[in-house]
Amino acid sequence: MLNTLWLAFFIVASVSGLYQWIALDDPEVFSRIVLGLFDMAELSVQIMILLFGTLTLWLGFLRIAEAAGLIEALGRLLAPLFRRLMPEVPPGHPALGLITLNFAANGLGLDNAATPIGLRAMRELQSLNPDPKSATNAQILFLVMNASSLTLLPVSIFMYRIQQGAPDPTLVFLPILLATSASSLAGLLAVAFMQRLRLHDPVVLAWLGALVVVLGGFMALLATLSGAAIGAMSSLMGNLTLFSIIMAFLLAGARKKVPVYECFVEGAKEGFDISRNLLPYLVAMLCAIGVLRASGALDVALDGVRWLVHAAGLDARFVDALPTALVKPFSGSAARAMLIETMQHFGVDSFPALLAATVQGSTETTFYVLAVYFGAVGIQRARHAVGCALIADLAGVLASIGVCYWFFG
Repeated sequence: MLNTLWLAFFIVASVSGLYQWIALDDPEVFSRIVLGLFDMAELSVQIMILLFGTLTLWLGFLRIAEAAGLIEALGRLLAPLFRRLMPEVPPGHPALGLITLNFAANGLGLDNAATPIGLRAMRELQSLNPDPKSATNAQILFLVMNASSLTLLPVSIFMYRIQQGAPDPTLVFLPILLATSASSLAGLLAVAFMQRLRLHDPVVLAWLGALVVVLGGFMALLATLSGAAIGAMSSLMGNLTLFSIIMAFLLAGARKKVPVYECFVEGAKEGFDISRNLLPYLVAMLCAIGVLRASGALDVALDGVRWLVHAAGLDARFVDALPTALVKPFSGSAARAMLIETMQHFGVDSFPALLAATVQGSTETTFYVLAVYFGAVGIQRARHAVGCALIADLAGVLASIGVCYWFFG
């Protein structure tokens, strides 16, 4: 899928360039395409410099949290919930701890760090699979919740906004929190319907009820605030949450007499390795999208969608963020590149860029997660995993659009 998508970008850009040269008498179009290609290659390296630091930093802190027992404690806290949602997984099975760690990494916005942990969790779940070629209910639920990507702290998106010069990188904290909660809840409900999970169980109701109460309280509070006050609250909560988590990790490590410095360095080395491996993918996708934009093909497609939206009498400002939403289910690197290109083209704090950032944080890459996680354990029959994950994707995109109109007008 990714090979086809990447090649299609260049083919469409070539056809668009030839059309503009021959039909529209614009011989400069290929100069713009080549310039866009090299500009995006340079931008990829600039982004990677900051990405090295960000992933290295957060994986270092995450290793301290793991050594301090915070992840294990979170696993015990979530064990009663997992027993109801994944009844075929025995209590105390290693998969539960790995699933918890995977959710923690996703919650902190460390999507690339979460992948190797998720693969280990999927292999542990596969050890309980009576039919190795067909996904179990537990594997499907785990995959859909990964695809919905409940992101409590979207560190990587903050990082991209910093790199693009955003004066307040955490401005999208609350919009992403609300949108990703909507996508995760939709994914959970879809899986529960297909697997006939007992969501009316008191423990499940307690967790879901607490989530609904917290989100409902947030939304009720936000409804009383002005746009400027909402932006200020999002910024404060984003920065306060970020620093509070760092201090919680360090204090927990010190309390457990963990050598926090050595532990941080050990985790940071893993972050360095992950970051280094991302550069080729980032260069590939950013260059392809730069060529597509420079050829004019992307603008023509968006103009067509914008015309349809205007004809329906709707506000069309969300259209410029659609490229990120459309490619997100297929490729995380493509969506990341679309987000960065949207920031470059419209401005980091423009409505399209803010919406694209919210969409990027609201869901994960469904088909990539499906291919990698199920492919790693040899599963060929996904059953209802794809349908449930796509429902979560759609809920995340629609929630992102609604929330961004609410927050940013």
